[in-house]
Amino acid sequence: MSGGKQAQVKGVTYAEAGVDIAAGNALVEAIKPLARSTRRKGADTVLGGFGGLFDLKACGFRDPVLVAANDGVGTKLKLAIDTGRHFGVGIDLVAMSVNDLVVQGAEPLFFLDYYATGKLDVAAARAVIAGIADGCKQAGCALIGGETAEMPGMYHGADYDLAGFAVGAVERKKILPAKGIGPGDVILGLASSGPHSNGYSLIRKIVALSGLGWDAPAPFAKGMTLGEALLTPTRIYVKPLLKAIRAGKGVKALAHITGGGFLENIPRVLPKGAVADIDLAAVPFPPVFQWLRQVGTVDAREMLRTFNCGIGMIVVVAAKDAKAVATGLRRSGEKVVTLGVIRRRTGGEDQVAVSGSLG
Repeated sequence: MSGGKQAQVKGVTYAEAGVDIAAGNALVEAIKPLARSTRRKGADTVLGGFGGLFDLKACGFRDPVLVAANDGVGTKLKLAIDTGRHFGVGIDLVAMSVNDLVVQGAEPLFFLDYYATGKLDVAAARAVIAGIADGCKQAGCALIGGETAEMPGMYHGADYDLAGFAVGAVERKKILPAKGIGPGDVILGLASSGPHSNGYSLIRKIVALSGLGWDAPAPFAKGMTLGEALLTPTRIYVKPLLKAIRAGKGVKALAHITGGGFLENIPRVLPKGAVADIDLAAVPFPPVFQWLRQVGTVDAREMLRTFNCGIGMIVVVAAKDAKAVATGLRRSGEKVVTLGVIRRRTGGEDQVAVSGSLG
């Protein structure tokens, strides 16, 4: 055995494996002010704990039922990554969950996010979370926590993925859809801000067919690039709808028009014996959808089951209250159209019957 000194072997570090703990800590510090800006009754803790705290009693509920929803942004993320525009998808992430909560009559209380990437880009991540904070403020809920995962080998290049989790509450006796939906009830539609966060795999394919780059002028939106226009964030309907519900003016059901469009989302809130008669001529069908239909030669049924086609939320209301509800929603900043009525279902017909044509 040699009497010489044993050679020192340098150990492998986590950073050498591709995970930068310092960058993660820098991100946490950067987003603390964003989270603080979303504080509301029941949520006044700061980020950094093992879990987010929320005081339900402080919100004044008497007999609350908790409602939870989670969602992502889908392949709209690829567009955000390719264009370097990350703020809007943070709003999308919140919108897709809180709009699902309000359709059950629930007030969104708090939100948590999950951000996963191969190599953490602090600036991009902060932009996303700034969008999340903005969406939370629009919805009146608090950003009380989240998780950032840096996973080299799982994601390619600058790719990242998002998931969002929202929790709300509703008084037990006010859960939607309400009982008594039936013939004669009026169907109102609230305008969308664009494709929201659905159908982007088809959108990306259509854009590829068009031959346009993301930085080309948008053929359907003056003064905007194609990428900028298609990244328009999802509209958050929470505050106007909660105001309408609390006014007690006959709101019976709400349906968030996401993937599946009218054909698959409206039946989710109807009793088995009801059919929604929709007049497609009343749908605003904005230029972005006209362009997608034309360039992709997409047939009407495919449009209706893939996109919202200009209507992001459906409101079913008693006929006697339809005018008051529509007026109140317009005063809250919503564009409202009357789409049709509820009628009795006969035989095994579909629960959404459409007439007329889009655009």
